[in-house]
Amino acid sequence: MKKEARVVAWGVVGLCFLALALAFSARATLGLVMPVWSAELGWTRSFISGTAAVALIAMAAIAPFAGRLVDRHGPSAVMAIGLCALAVGCGLIAITSSPLLFVIAFGGLSALGFGIVATHVVSTGVARLFETNRGLAIGIATSGATAGQFVIVPLIAWVMTTVSWRWSYAALALASLLLVPLLLGAMRRGKDAASRRVAGANQAASTFAGDLGYLVRRPVFHALFWSFLLCGYTTTGIIETHLIPFAAFCGFPPLSSATAYGVLSAVNLVGMIAAGWLADRINRPLLLGAIYLIRAAAFIVLMNVGASYDTLLVFAVMFGVVDYATVPVTASLVASHLGIGRMGLTMGLISAGHSAGGALGAFVGGFVFDSTATYTIVWWSGVWLAIAAGLIVLPLSDRRDAAPA
Repeated sequence: MKKEARVVAWGVVGLCFLALALAFSARATLGLVMPVWSAELGWTRSFISGTAAVALIAMAAIAPFAGRLVDRHGPSAVMAIGLCALAVGCGLIAITSSPLLFVIAFGGLSALGFGIVATHVVSTGVARLFETNRGLAIGIATSGATAGQFVIVPLIAWVMTTVSWRWSYAALALASLLLVPLLLGAMRRGKDAASRRVAGANQAASTFAGDLGYLVRRPVFHALFWSFLLCGYTTTGIIETHLIPFAAFCGFPPLSSATAYGVLSAVNLVGMIAAGWLADRINRPLLLGAIYLIRAAAFIVLMNVGASYDTLLVFAVMFGVVDYATVPVTASLVASHLGIGRMGLTMGLISAGHSAGGALGAFVGGFVFDSTATYTIVWWSGVWLAIAAGLIVLPLSDRRDAAPA
């Protein structure tokens, strides 16, 4: 890769990092603003949470189609559409007091943005730009998904407390719009145009059903899909949803609980980048399996927190290292084993499985706690399902030659 192309490619990585940080911050802000909406607008928490659930379902449905669009037309236009949808959705939320318009804005338009400005689209777009250091580039770009939780969300909270929650969403809308021309320009200066030509040639004789049939017949797709579904259960499902309530259950005050979660998020960013760097250098199935097994061990630490805040912090660091670390390794395996030309569709389907696993974990966690008044069974389910995910991916080969596109 020439020096200029290399600079542009890493510029795209940085902009994708920012795009994911904005999208994931817009999602996280919902929980931050929920008490304010309840007091100011009279919206119940069940209504707001129900709208969030609608958005998650929409994201799972959108993911494969967004990935397919990247395969056929390249990532630049797709990312631009996602950022514009996110901007319009956040803009509408900033000006509305109508429950119906809020559902349309967050559960519809913003969900469209969340489903497109997502790790599967970013990892596919970045993979097209790199032949070497691909894992590292994917790791850095997708780590924006966690960076927003401890960089942008505190800024949003500051705006909300000093001015208004409406200005918080207005700022997200403006930032998303400003990022569109920068991302379009950088991607088009890179290899995006050539990638579109290659993708178009590959897809000319291939239909959605044909590619789907190809994937369903490949054991490696099933290994990555089902392991990532279990990944969703053990991360988005039971940790992101239930860690802070569990910390409160253990007797820790809100600030201490939030601090522990912030530590987890900060370490998460480092873990994603480190996993991407390692994916370029060591056996990837072994690395992915180890990530899942370390996650299983972290759940055992969590079950022994008791009243010890130090133990909670140990868990936060241990789990943070492997929380989203599966993303760059899984994406790297998809690129080499299933082909760049259908990587968008593949990662979209895998991401949809992750969302389904997350939804299941969130529900199971709440149901089990309501039934037993303890999280012990929930954490044990995390142990065994993380082990299962590790055992699923360990037998995969680590070939580095690209699969047919």
